[in-house]
Order: sequence, then C-alpha cells, then structure tokens
Amino acid sequence: MRRPLWSSALRLLLLGLVLIWSGLPILLVVLASLKPSRDVFEFPPRLLFRPTFENYTTLFEKWPAFAPCLLNSLIIAVGATLLTVVVCTLGGYAYARFRSRLLVASAFSMIFLRMLPPIIITLPLFPVVNYLRVNDTHAVLILLYATFYVSLGTWIMKAFIDQVPREVDEAAVIDGASVLQTIRRVIVPLAAQGIVAVSVFVFIFSWNEFIFAFIFASTRAKTGPLILSEMLSGIEAVDWGVLFAGATIQVLPILVFTIAVQRFVVAGLTVGSVKG
Repeated sequence: MRRPLWSSALRLLLLGLVLIWSGLPILLVVLASLKPSRDVFEFPPRLLFRPTFENYTTLFEKWPAFAPCLLNSLIIAVGATLLTVVVCTLGGYAYARFRSRLLVASAFSMIFLRMLPPIIITLPLFPVVNYLRVNDTHAVLILLYATFYVSLGTWIMKAFIDQVPREVDEAAVIDGASVLQTIRRVIVPLAAQGIVAVSVFVFIFSWNEFIFAFIFASTRAKTGPLILSEMLSGIEAVDWGVLFAGATIQVLPILVFTIAVQRFVVAGLTVGSVKG
C-alpha cells in the first residue's frame, strides 16, 4: 500500500529536525574551531568566513599533553572493547544455551547493577584501588569500563546467539569440537554482527567517559575528556578557539566511526524485537 504524501512529508520533516538537533551543535563546534577566538561568540554568527588553523597549532603548543591523552583514550577504549567482547560472547553463549536458577539469578543481578549510577560504584572502589596500587593506570579504567558495559553486552550477544540454531552447535560437537572451539569456530562467525554492535557501544562509551577517568586517573592514564576539562577550568581565561579545536579532534574520530558502523548499532538496539 502506497504511503500518503503527507505521511512521507511528515517523516522527512521529523528526520530533518532530528538531524538539526543532533548535528547543529557539532557543526557549530567545528566552525568555531576554525575562527579566531575573538570571533567565536560574535552575534549573529557568521557561517561564511575565512577559516584559520591557528587554534589547532596553538592547541598542540600550549597543551603538549593533549596528544598523549588521546593516545591513552585509544589504548583504554580498545582494551575495554576487547575484554568486553570476550566476556560478553562467553556469557551470551551461556545464557543462550544453558538453563539454571544460578544463571537466572546472575541475569537479574547484572540488570540491577547496570541500573546503579556510576558514582555510587566508583566512590567505594576508590580506597580499594588505592590499596591495590592500580590507581592512575590503563588497566583499572579498562576493567571498570568493561564491567560497566558487560551486562548490556551480554544481553545483546545472547539475543544474537539465540538466532543461531542449536543444531549447528550439536553438529560441531558431533565432529569433536569442544565448547570453546564451538564458540570460536561456529558462534563467533555467525554472531559477528552482534560482536561489532557490542564493540561500537563499548568503544564510544570508553572514548567519551569522564567520571571514572576523573576519579581514577590523574597523570599517566589521563584521557581526552580530562584534558578538555582542564582547558575549560584553567586559571587563565579560557581560550575558546583552542578549546573548540580540541573538542573537534576529540569528537570527529568517534563521529566518523559511528557513521561508518551505524547499521550495526541499529542492529544491536533492535535485535530480538521482531520474530521471524
């Protein structure tokens, strides 16, 4: 049945409003990073101007720690993503293929822990982390980020593995494969879309996360969001052009990455919502 013209127009209008709501702030940040600081907040703002890359040059001159902090963000995000994918794949397989009261109890426990605000978990952990002398390390942030997202990731992987017929597992067992071999050689290739979806969620969260990094990192493991907060809260007047240049560098890689894999994000959000 053909969709009415007014319905299509309304959908396009709503889509345009969503794009403006989501994309306009990012566009303004990028444009501001290409303006001299004195022109950043001029009103009305000019969309046509001669761009300058002076703010980017000044960023790396005044804030030499910015590049190392972005490297820390990359190391932590990749580490947390790999750890979460491994744990969630194993956990998703267990929830999809086995049934027991212990598994049901652990499932509800994960959901409950996921609902807690991060600050409630981080404050009691601070003395423990200090006692173990792992404060301000990549490892502690990797573990925290993986722990925070393992519940959602496990349920996403369970939903994808549920779509893999059990007969495939049984055939692998008949051929002599162990459980780990079945997961690695059968489940992982067939549930690859779910693995990518989990990876996207964890990577974006780890790249942009601030609270955990603010509490547990100070120098060696300082991440990109922390150095941006230092630019904003410095003793001297805030150099807004430089700040927006840093924000642009911080957001553009993850924005390009998200656009490139958006179909996997949609798959992860909608998996299991429609029965075949």
